[in-house]
Amino acid sequence: MKWLTRNASVVAVSFDLYDTLVVADRPAEPWSAVAAELANRDVAVPEDWEAAYRSAHADIPPLAEQSLVAHTRAALASRGVTAEAAVVQDSLLEAFDGAVELVAGAPAALRAAADAGPICILSNCSLPGLVEATLDRADLPVEPDAIVTSVSCGWRKPHDRAFTAAADALDVDLADLVHVGDDPRTDGGGRTAGVTVVLTEEVPLTAFPAWLEDRG
Repeated sequence: MKWLTRNASVVAVSFDLYDTLVVADRPAEPWSAVAAELANRDVAVPEDWEAAYRSAHADIPPLAEQSLVAHTRAALASRGVTAEAAVVQDSLLEAFDGAVELVAGAPAALRAAADAGPICILSNCSLPGLVEATLDRADLPVEPDAIVTSVSCGWRKPHDRAFTAAADALDVDLADLVHVGDDPRTDGGGRTAGVTVVLTEEVPLTAFPAWLEDRG
C-alpha cells in the first residue's frame, strides 16, 4: 500500500550514504590495495596491474553501472589471469571496507525520517556488499526499509532510473520521495525525476528534522 500523498506529514526519504550519512576511509591508491588482497588469496597479480585496473574493459552506456567484481575480473583476464568471482569480491571488500564515521546530525535525521515514513539508502556503489558492510560498521540508529545501490539497480545517480528504483523499493511515487544527499550533480539529479531533493550544503543533517517538520 502506498503512503498517502494527501497527508503532507507522511513522506518517504532516501539518503545518499557516502559523504552524506557517513565518511568512509578509502585507500589512496585502490589498485594497490586490491592487488595486495588478491595476492593474499594467491591470485597472480599482473606486473602492470595499475594500468589494467584503471583501463576500461567493457563498453558501458553513460551512467550504467558495472560491477567492480566484473571489472576486476576483466582486468585480470586482459592479462591472462583467471580468478573466481567470490575470491575477487572478497578481495575487493577487504580493500575497500574501511573505518567509517557518522556525519554530524545523521542519527537525528534518520530518526526523524523514519518517524515520517519509510526510508531507503540510495548509493552510487559498484561493489556488491560494500554498502551493507558500511552500514554494519556505521551502526545506524534505525534500520532502512530498503537499500538500493547503483550496482543492484544497474544505474548511477543522477540517472532517473536510480531514483525510480528507490521509489519502487519503498512503494511510493517519485513525487512522494524526498532524497537527501551532498552532491549537487548526482543527488541533485533527482529533480529531473520529479523527486524533492534536499542537499546538505543547503540543509545540513542537523537541520533536516526541522525541515521535515515544517514540510508537514
